[in-house]
Amino acid sequence: MSEVVFSGAALVHGEAAGEIIASDVELSFWGGVDPGTGEVIDRHHPLSGQILTGKILVIPGGRGSCSGSGVILELLLTGKGPVAIVTEREDDILALGVVIAEEVFGKSIPVVVLNPRDFRQVATARYARVDGDCVVCGDDPVALGALPLAGRELASKVSDLKLGRADQAYLDGTHGKAARVAMKVILRMAHLQGANQLIDIAQAHIDGCVYTGHGSLRFAQQLREWGGKVAVPTTLNSISIDHRRWRTQGVDPAFGEPASQLGDAYVDMGARPTFTCAPYLLESVPQKGEQIVWAESNAVVFANSVLGARTMKYPDFLDICIALTGRAPLAGCHIESGRSAALQINVPRLKYVDDAFYPLLGYHVGLVAANRIPVLTGLEQAAPSQDDLKAFGAAFATTSSAPMFHILGVTPEAVTLNDATGGTSVPTVEISIEDLLQSWRELDSAPGLSIDLVSLGNPHFSFSECEKLAALCRGRTKHKDITVIVTCGRATHDKIREAGILSELERFGVQFITDTCWCMITEPVVPPTAGTIMTNSGKYAHYGPGLTGRGFHFGSLAACVEAACTGATSAEPPPWLRDN
Repeated sequence: MSEVVFSGAALVHGEAAGEIIASDVELSFWGGVDPGTGEVIDRHHPLSGQILTGKILVIPGGRGSCSGSGVILELLLTGKGPVAIVTEREDDILALGVVIAEEVFGKSIPVVVLNPRDFRQVATARYARVDGDCVVCGDDPVALGALPLAGRELASKVSDLKLGRADQAYLDGTHGKAARVAMKVILRMAHLQGANQLIDIAQAHIDGCVYTGHGSLRFAQQLREWGGKVAVPTTLNSISIDHRRWRTQGVDPAFGEPASQLGDAYVDMGARPTFTCAPYLLESVPQKGEQIVWAESNAVVFANSVLGARTMKYPDFLDICIALTGRAPLAGCHIESGRSAALQINVPRLKYVDDAFYPLLGYHVGLVAANRIPVLTGLEQAAPSQDDLKAFGAAFATTSSAPMFHILGVTPEAVTLNDATGGTSVPTVEISIEDLLQSWRELDSAPGLSIDLVSLGNPHFSFSECEKLAALCRGRTKHKDITVIVTCGRATHDKIREAGILSELERFGVQFITDTCWCMITEPVVPPTAGTIMTNSGKYAHYGPGLTGRGFHFGSLAACVEAACTGATSAEPPPWLRDN
């Protein structure tokens, strides 16, 4: 194709040229891209196996984990990342990783948003050049380099924000350098989000404590050295190791030490060492309508959808910046209009479903919804439990970039369809049994029937899930060659110990790990000899093959216990998928 010039919006200004690597499917950098090599490791993604290093990445946007910004930071600091990113919609997670690299470490790449029509044309080209808000594409890199461009500088609109006296004090450095840098980052993101003012937030949950590489540690330690202290009650997400026991678990000190130091840096800044990816299980759970700042994709979705609290899907690093100041951009899900459903999804009425239904449905709904907030119909009489909604939300947040969902008659802002949609007409999609069966096969993807490891607790197990697991294991014997591991938060671990559930499950052979979660666990906690893993988590069944290199089977909690006892799983989907 001949050279074509497009004008878009530069989220991060810069210049770059290179070969295009493109997909029409959103990509989660966390769990989807190896920060050490630049390889796409999401085995369900069309770009699986491709190397991003030195390329111009053209994708609709991001999806999945809030930790994607940490992976982008690491890629830029190690020189393993793309030289530019072109999208068709603004994406806070993609932009924030580059903003942090630029503001704190002086590294940057251009990030440009094009309208959908121009984006599709660029995605079909072989080479591209980016200059400010201009993108030129074609098949001749020499011709692209010779073409004069007039990309505009990224205009600063911080002055458009209504800054209060306290905000200005942070920006002026009155509260120290860490708070000043944090406010600069917040204002840059507020500009990108179209916010014209900042609001007070009641609490924060930090996902940036996940170790994505030395860059994430350098960032946190730098804030600490600059005197950073959180300004609001702040909890910490799962970290990358069991903080108290990683040495006895055989974790390599080359990984365990920096991962532990990263958690310590956030604790030193005043965050509570809760180390859980399920902060909605803590006593500090926010109330409906409460303005909060949470990162960790499953927690964001649960807070907005199930609790009715208000938070954006905050990228790693923006979470701590807001915690250091207590101020957040008034945009997105913080605003009533930003919480309305843009898509209606009709769910088939199934009989006799088990608990695997909800993570499967969440996974599939996320694929359908993409970046749109959906409202689901057809579950009005289903009465899903909090654990069901937790599993649904985690899987939904894996395949979607939307910050919340509604379920008619179930979630607090969907008493009626008009409540969920804000009274506007939205497109409708029908989900069929065949659709769900296809997604089941994507999650239950390992060849053969034998398993070696049962993985439970992604997100962290609740007290009630531990109770249910104990009831399923009672009177049974675990297969001697099968490892069963549950991850949960420290608070839940303490409660099940006091209730006697812990000792009962340990007698069956269940091992418990706290502080970390399955998306961060590697060998030797995952036994080197384990070739196939079974899980009841839609999230882990998606990310696990790329993160571990293992085959994965997916099923209900009861099916996982059965496999733990027999050493094998069924070759068939559950009856409610086959017989309806």
